[in-house]
Amino acid sequence: MSPAVAPEPSAPFGSWVGGQITPHAHCLLQGNPGPMTLDGTNTWVLLAPGGTEAIVIDPGEDEPAHQQRVVDHVAEQGARVSRIVLTHGHHDHSEGAPRLARLTGAPVQAVGSGHDDLADGDVLRAGDLEVRVVTTPGHTADSISFALPADHALLTGDTVLGRGTTVVAHPDGELAAYLDSLERIRDLTGQGDVTSILPGHGPTVPDAAAMVDFYRVHRRERLDQVRQALADGARDAGEVVARVYADVDRSVWPAATMSVRAQMVYLEA
Repeated sequence: MSPAVAPEPSAPFGSWVGGQITPHAHCLLQGNPGPMTLDGTNTWVLLAPGGTEAIVIDPGEDEPAHQQRVVDHVAEQGARVSRIVLTHGHHDHSEGAPRLARLTGAPVQAVGSGHDDLADGDVLRAGDLEVRVVTTPGHTADSISFALPADHALLTGDTVLGRGTTVVAHPDGELAAYLDSLERIRDLTGQGDVTSILPGHGPTVPDAAAMVDFYRVHRRERLDQVRQALADGARDAGEVVARVYADVDRSVWPAATMSVRAQMVYLEA
């Protein structure tokens, strides 16, 4: 499983079930819950009321029943899937894209990985609906978000989650880029362009500004803890994790190790 969630205490699974979240965004929750996916992967269907074209964000893992559920939901609205886009390439978000593309005939778009690349500021249209690409690297190098101006919402993939915090997936992920992405999202919330977050895992975030501030504080605190562990004699990422995450279940230590390595690289710069 490609990691998304940092090893932080979180609420029990099951409280989030998806559904129609905003006038233009419906979440179909995939049944793949776990320590790294929370309640499961959020597959987002963006469709204007009465519209006939839908954008699907993150089809999830390759699971025939889930991708068929996406097709059926869109058809029930009297629409068709006109494009499939990915927030990033981790398989719990992207693996189902080829199947959904075969079922719908819609193109798959992402940043890199052989896709029709999306660039910062690109506007994706589905009928009257407009979605703007916001590049937010850091969790991975190819991470992007999607602004939904009609709902003042930002679909963040794994950059900001609905619960807990995200992994900076070293070596592809990079902490300096991630911190810059948090500042970019903070600017969007400060301008009022974004008031809520529709994440790749976990429940929606009604107060985007507060969540981004929490993430920024968390990153500073974690950096301080890593810096102190190194000063106290930790020789590598594994020893840092053993000190900083001593009270966390060891099943998530591999994910913690990636984030710690990213932080060590950042501190060495």
